[in-house]
Amino acid sequence: MSRARIAPAAGPFDLNLEAIAPDKSISHRCAMFSLLSDRPSRIRNFLTGEDTLASLSIAEQLGARVEREGGEVRITPPKRLSEPDDILDCGNAGTGMRLYCGLLAGVEGSFVLTGDRYLRARPMKRVTEPLRKIGAKIDGREYGNLAPLHIRGGELRAFRYESPIDSAQVKSALILAALRADGPSYYRESFLSRDHTERMLRGMGASVETDDEGWIVVEPMKGPLEPLEITVPADPSSAFFFAVAAAIVPGAKVRIPGVTLNPTRIEAFRVLERMGAEISYETTEDLYEPIGEIRVAYAGRLRAVEVSERIAWLIDELPALAVAMAVAEGTSRVRNAAELRVKESDRIASVLAALSACGIATEEYPDGYAVTGGTLRNAVIDSHGDHRIAMSFAVAGLLCGMEIEDTDCVATSFPNFFELLSRITEVTTDGD
Repeated sequence: MSRARIAPAAGPFDLNLEAIAPDKSISHRCAMFSLLSDRPSRIRNFLTGEDTLASLSIAEQLGARVEREGGEVRITPPKRLSEPDDILDCGNAGTGMRLYCGLLAGVEGSFVLTGDRYLRARPMKRVTEPLRKIGAKIDGREYGNLAPLHIRGGELRAFRYESPIDSAQVKSALILAALRADGPSYYRESFLSRDHTERMLRGMGASVETDDEGWIVVEPMKGPLEPLEITVPADPSSAFFFAVAAAIVPGAKVRIPGVTLNPTRIEAFRVLERMGAEISYETTEDLYEPIGEIRVAYAGRLRAVEVSERIAWLIDELPALAVAMAVAEGTSRVRNAAELRVKESDRIASVLAALSACGIATEEYPDGYAVTGGTLRNAVIDSHGDHRIAMSFAVAGLLCGMEIEDTDCVATSFPNFFELLSRITEVTTDGD
């Protein structure tokens, strides 16, 4: 089993993160949305992580020609998406599987989506069930709740669907299906989840608008969309690990240029700001996404915080935020976050087990947890194959040292994470 040993940071650091990982969510969508055009899309700074490369490979299996040169990808879509002669492997990516379900549901043909053992254990009914109601033919284990999933694409009906959960993946799957429905479709969630899909599709010429009552109204495509011409910004979810590092190591600073400042993506930074970290934001451009620079600096011991709102905007950053809570003064609480239970691991259980191993007092709720700040101690942490657990507790190791087990998963989203962390402290991985 792969593992990493993190030594405590020797002192303050001033880190310029020009090499932060490109945004995973946007990279996935670039690979898929390019298939909706009839002309080549050009994507600069595409994330070459295992999950996003899986989405790119699936595009190829569906008939696209993919040319890669460094961090630039050129995707030439086929005139018509073709039935693949093999299964489509999404790797570890729930985003890849759920969005491809929506995209392929309206495409004539037979498609089988699978993934690694962790992805095959994640619930897909939240996507397959509403898609079936509009005419999609999807089956799999547990009546279509678990992969492998088989999709027999065909005609789809227009719909009006109010989602019981706030999920960008569910929303995106239904929007992609709506583009091939037989009339205008309506989708609504109780709280706006991350909105990359709406922004990017509008930029490609699709009619995806939100009315006064909060319904996202999607008109079917009248023809191919415009191709993408985009530079993928740095991923704020990846950058957030180093924001926490700067907020908990006395005297530390970090500068994160070229990152998306989409309000639905930087909520975790806002929470860290409320805890007492010094954070500034500067917008430099705004085309598909607002892009700019974030600076974070240590400003003393953090304060406890309550997190129960805008959960859909920071769900992925909660494990790293838990590390900040572990050293904050007082008891922090996270509620309304039951979605953590069905991520790459049960992140409520994984976070609390790791914090307990580090000597931090916690309390578990069905939809979250409480963390009482204290002094982190060295421990051996099982990542459970979850990249965000592995990286979060590697950052905790800057204060006390840490050994993380099962670290291969980090390559799925942030291939150079340990290289960047080694600029701060000594990092030893298997094979060193």
